Amino acid sequence: MSRIKNAFNGKKAFIGFITAGDPSLDKTEEFVLEMERAGASLIELGIPFSDPVAEGTVIQDANLRALSAGCTTDKIFEMVKRLRAKTQIPLVFLAYANTLYKYGYERFCKRSSETGIDGFIIPDMPFEEKNELSGIASGHGIDLISLVSPVSGQRIQMIAKEAKGFIYIVSSMGVTGTRDKITTDIQAIASKIREVTDVPVAVGFGINTKEQAAQYIQVADGIIIGSAIVKIIKKYGDNAGKHIYNYVLEITEAAGIH
Repeated sequence: MSRIKNAFNGKKAFIGFITAGDPSLDKTEEFVLEMERAGASLIELGIPFSDPVAEGTVIQDANLRALSAGCTTDKIFEMVKRLRAKTQIPLVFLAYANTLYKYGYERFCKRSSETGIDGFIIPDMPFEEKNELSGIASGHGIDLISLVSPVSGQRIQMIAKEAKGFIYIVSSMGVTGTRDKITTDIQAIASKIREVTDVPVAVGFGINTKEQAAQYIQVADGIIIGSAIVKIIKKYGDNAGKHIYNYVLEITEAAGIH
């Protein structure tokens, strides 16, 4: 069983996101382990990019901090390799298509597989264009995670039928960031997906409170939180570890995951 499948096997999942290299790659390694200790099931590692179009200001700023600190894709691979010696938690890269294209799809997938990455989320790669990458990724044992949004409409089931790993339900239109209220009918989207596949569904974009976590874990197989964690890193920098642990523990306990 793959690490991603195991994360959802008979249980709900908490997925935490951080930008690799913010504030340093040593700290990224520490923060991943703190999230796992607090009950995280899977970690998304953002590869910093100069123009992260799906991100709000919180994660945009994290990208700039990481790039300014000298973070590179090769350095991230080395960090993942070190991390894999300490944990078997599933690790997924969130990266923009140009990063992979410039590195070379085959080379990127091979290196990802060798270091222990389990999946990719590529927010700016439309479903109709995924075939240029999906076959290569699959050949290296890596799941290309599909995204569906409130406006995916009739495309939801088309996307879901070919999904691997898990399906990322984007809860709100716009960019990433914490939201006081999410108005999308997540249950309706999840139900459409489940008509055609048993691939797990996880909901993200906006979730940040205990109440939201407890609510959406009831209709999805997992919840994803990014901006709220990145805000903690911005506030506490190198000392964010214990604060990330406390926050993730609070969320996982509220969602009945820990």
